[in-house]
Amino acid sequence: MPPRRSYDQYCSAARALDLVGDRWTLLIVRELLAGPRRYTDLHADLPGVSTDVLASRLKDMERDGLTTRRRLPPPGAAYVYELTERGRALLPVLQALGRWGEAELGERRPTDAVRAHWFALPLLRGLEGEGLVEVRLEEGDFHLCVGTEEGQVYGDGPAPGEPDARLTVDAATCEAVARGELGLRDAVRDGRVTVTGDGTLAKALRET
Repeated sequence: MPPRRSYDQYCSAARALDLVGDRWTLLIVRELLAGPRRYTDLHADLPGVSTDVLASRLKDMERDGLTTRRRLPPPGAAYVYELTERGRALLPVLQALGRWGEAELGERRPTDAVRAHWFALPLLRGLEGEGLVEVRLEEGDFHLCVGTEEGQVYGDGPAPGEPDARLTVDAATCEAVARGELGLRDAVRDGRVTVTGDGTLAKALRET
């Protein structure tokens, strides 16, 4: 494997960009915040990335201690990639970057790809406390692990257990939240998000 390119600057920001500044790297982190993913799953949810580039980035990230690769036991017998503790520590970086980029979203373009779980991080920014939240969209369901310090941050599909709150929301509202035009609690208060459930997260949202 060729040596990693470096800015060769004695600056922590430059050193960080040595590891995560390449195109696609932070978006791979975004996908792996959902937990272990197979290569084919990553490729499907990163439209536009070539197979060669994805494979190269995954190798670089494993070398740099951001991800690990392991083989699933039978009958799966497939390799999955997952974040290390250091890789997962990029969550607040992605959240800050997402908040900074809200103004760049604008209206969705006809050429823009979208996945339901891409709304996970913007919605997560509007939730406080701890618990499991299920989000229901026409584009698909996903769930959020709020306040967790280990493991996955979100996942595709319904919650694996009884959630503390269920949110039913349309794409237009999710897009407004992602653009920073609408806060989650404001959306609940305006009736644009329906909250069900008896957990503390559901009660807190309904009390806004």
